[in-house]
Amino acid sequence: MAEPGHIMNYPLIFFFFSVVVLWLAAQIGAAMRRRYPMKEELREDFGLVETATLTLLGLIIGFSFSMATTRYDQRKNYEEAEANAIGTEYVRLGLLPAGDAAAVRAQIRKYTDLRIAFYRTRQEEELMQVDADTAKLQSEMWSAIQAPALANPTPVMALAVSGMNDVLNSQGYTQAAWWNRIPSSAWALMIAIAICCNMLVGYGARSAKGVMLVILPLIVSISFLLIADIDSPRRGFIHVVPQNLVSLLQSLPTQ
Repeated sequence: MAEPGHIMNYPLIFFFFSVVVLWLAAQIGAAMRRRYPMKEELREDFGLVETATLTLLGLIIGFSFSMATTRYDQRKNYEEAEANAIGTEYVRLGLLPAGDAAAVRAQIRKYTDLRIAFYRTRQEEELMQVDADTAKLQSEMWSAIQAPALANPTPVMALAVSGMNDVLNSQGYTQAAWWNRIPSSAWALMIAIAICCNMLVGYGARSAKGVMLVILPLIVSISFLLIADIDSPRRGFIHVVPQNLVSLLQSLPTQ
């Protein structure tokens, strides 16, 4: 299944979009100040509101960053769990008859290749093909281990079946973790608060000239870039590297 197609999937584009939108919000605030000048007796109260709103924005950005890093760590942990499940099952396949064990082990090596491709693929078309090949191979591996298990239903054979079940389940957990993203509604609310904050800063600024009304939009946009990058599994600069799966594949015998 393809990932949601919203702009947060493209962190760098989202960064430039945020800079422009937030800078325009600050300029709108400055224009409102020129049209409706603030009375000096209201400036202290306005400062309190502005400070409180900026504090709220900072808290929400911090909370969103925490959500993104938690999901990133979860994706890394599931990659490790997948490698452990596949490695354990490869060993347990020795409990099968020699012919069946060799056939399923060959499938396991191919399956590990597909799981590495899942982590490295960036294009949607390639990802769809990898997912299709993975689902097909999972069905073939289960059928390959099911036949000898039914022919010899012993507790020892059950270990191999249980290990294959762990392999299939670990892929499902990984996929769920990659779909678990910061909701679009949370992004919308955070952007709305950021726009309001920049409008307040623009309205409260004594001058709309210079770089003063660029600093806050730039800082907030950089924060958005970092959050979106960490939260986007396939695009951006920060990715989960399948080092455990690569190490496992290198350790598996080729015969």
